[in-house]
Amino acid sequence: MTDLTHESHPQITARLKRAHGHLAKVIAMLEDHAPCSDVAQQLFAVEKAITNAKRVLIHDHIDHCLTSEDGSAIEDFKTITKYL
Repeated sequence: MTDLTHESHPQITARLKRAHGHLAKVIAMLEDHAPCSDVAQQLFAVEKAITNAKRVLIHDHIDHCLTSEDGSAIEDFKTITKYL
């Protein structure tokens, strides 16, 4: 199996752990009947953390994984960009 780990993966993992913490906070806030504006602010933080992690992953993939050696680079590019 090919090693699919890249330099950005620890950074992505950190971003997702941050999002996980924000999401846990959102759940606790809802259970504690926190004001909707506070919940919305935390949901925004979750969304931004996930969006940033996705962006780093996709950019890393484009920079390091797309090659024309096997002729599938265009199809791979089309596949990954649907997640933008």
